[in-house]
Amino acid sequence: MANIKSSKKRIVQNAKRSELNKNRKSRIRSSIKKIDSATLDKKNKAELSKNFLKVESELAKSVNKGVYKKNTAARLISRLAKKIKSIN
Repeated sequence: MANIKSSKKRIVQNAKRSELNKNRKSRIRSSIKKIDSATLDKKNKAELSKNFLKVESELAKSVNKGVYKKNTAARLISRLAKKIKSIN
């Protein structure tokens, strides 16, 4: 256990931040899975596009927060867009 006050504060901050990041990643993962399952079922394309925009926004925010790296987010967005585009 840390003895210095700033170290104690840092431990609390890191725990809080890691919990928030974990929640963000979980929310993004579940949204991606929702889109994946909808593309397999050939659901409504308008609804898929709407969900895609939400996921894309969430990923962009997570890049700014440092949860995902820029290229990782770009890759995920690209793959989702490709899946949605493949539905006719």
